Amino acid sequence: MAFGALHRHFRVTDSTNARARELVEAGAPHGTIVTASEQTAGRGRQGRTWTAPPGKALLYSAILRPLDERHLLLPLTVPLAVCEAAEQLNPGVKCQVKWPNDIWVNGRKLAGVLIEAKPQDGWAVIGIGLNLSIAPAEFPPDLRETAISLFDRTPGSRGEGWGMPREAAHRREIPAAKRHKHSERSASEANPGTSPALPPTPRTAAKTLSRHLDRWVEADRDEILAAWRKRDALRGRKISWDGGSGIADGIEDSGDLVVVAAGGDRVVLGAGEVHLRL
Repeated sequence: MAFGALHRHFRVTDSTNARARELVEAGAPHGTIVTASEQTAGRGRQGRTWTAPPGKALLYSAILRPLDERHLLLPLTVPLAVCEAAEQLNPGVKCQVKWPNDIWVNGRKLAGVLIEAKPQDGWAVIGIGLNLSIAPAEFPPDLRETAISLFDRTPGSRGEGWGMPREAAHRREIPAAKRHKHSERSASEANPGTSPALPPTPRTAAKTLSRHLDRWVEADRDEILAAWRKRDALRGRKISWDGGSGIADGIEDSGDLVVVAAGGDRVVLGAGEVHLRL
């Protein structure tokens, strides 16, 4: 069954991952997705919260089952699907991945991934938060310099319309009476991969993301590693982590991060948080 074939949507919920875990434990099949217009207790990695104004982000969780050896690189696979979906929704952006699984545009966080798995029971819940149209001032103060949206329509913000396709930015200058808003939205909904005049709705974004997840969860190991390495945002950059610092040197075939520490020692990090050193 394809991702999104079964879709449960909430106007407000505490966490789409929590709802998806309830569904999978009740027997929901592979491909079931949960979305929400708003979360009250969205969670990110390292115990962080994930916040977004209602309707301005894709809040998405998907059930993967059975979870088996084919999915050993799932933490690499999911960010690739998010990158491709974001670039399809807005061809004007280019995504990179900050190990282990943050999606970046222009050095700012566009999306995050939280995977919760129960291997002994053969399932995983894939949680994704993708900023669609959150204006800079709508981010919490501590995120305004580090977060970004796929479409930023706030005048004067980071280059006014930086994330909009050129033709969409041009339309903003056309008097409102001459616009055909209905036809623009209809075209966007019918062809979510084309350059829309308006940011996609979360429902359209969910459909696009589901299609890319379908492809990447079935991709072979070599394809996953090659694609991830092309999007590696850290390689060659100075980073630090709890216990040391060095130069990021890509990933091993296991997905672990390799760092060249002072003195030339190679350190392999299997989990945790790393930070750029400016």
